[in-house]
Amino acid sequence: MTDIDRKSLSKPHEIHTRRFGRNAGTALCLVGFCAVVFGLTVAKIQDGGLMEAHDHQPRASVLPVTEGTDQ
Repeated sequence: MTDIDRKSLSKPHEIHTRRFGRNAGTALCLVGFCAVVFGLTVAKIQDGGLMEAHDHQPRASVLPVTEGTDQ
């Protein structure tokens, strides 16, 4: 084996271990954020109530009831 081949099989460089630590921290933050969003979603679903989106369209459930109209 040449000297280059032996270097590539040796232990990783110090910068790779630091980079792994940063990547692991970023991954944990991302997983935590996803857990918070998932938890809020589950809490909203378990709360019940109307699950209507706010899509800037008039909804029948929020229109006032007027007398004299056929519904």
